[in-house]
Amino acid sequence: MKIVIETNRLILRELEYTDEMDLFEMDSDPDVHLYIENNPVNSINEITKVIEMLKEQYKENGIARWAVVNKSTNECIGWAGLKYFKQPLNNHNNFYELGYRFKKKHWGKGYATESSNAILEYGFRNLNIESIFAITDPRNVNSKKVLAKLGFEYKVTFDYEGDKTDWFELKKTSWKNKK
Repeated sequence: MKIVIETNRLILRELEYTDEMDLFEMDSDPDVHLYIENNPVNSINEITKVIEMLKEQYKENGIARWAVVNKSTNECIGWAGLKYFKQPLNNHNNFYELGYRFKKKHWGKGYATESSNAILEYGFRNLNIESIFAITDPRNVNSKKVLAKLGFEYKVTFDYEGDKTDWFELKKTSWKNKK
């Protein structure tokens, strides 16, 4: 198991097949998927395919979503990380997008902010990214609060596959000034 990043409470590392049950618990929960296409998974096989896709992204891009593991319990509580978009989205190509998702029982504990801060530092310092983007459903107030805490700036609401989606950006220069 390769540890990528460590924070006070968390370990962020590549997702492994041993994380399948934890990811299934998270992604089969309709509340977790309320603002994400509202399409919870129904089988472990769907989770296996997601992990396979992420493993390809690790190989191709050197980065993808990472498992977020609670240090004190060793439980995989969700995932967070940067996804490299090669395909166009909202008139942008070849960009990094911050994302996070956690089991409902771990909401409101600051894990999204803590893991995302570490990921942003990794992206700006190690990968030398100039801008990192984030998208969220306009109704997802809690996700927008996390993005505001992290210093992201709201840019525009756009149509993403038939749904309204908020687009945020954090520039490396703004992040450095916040530090």
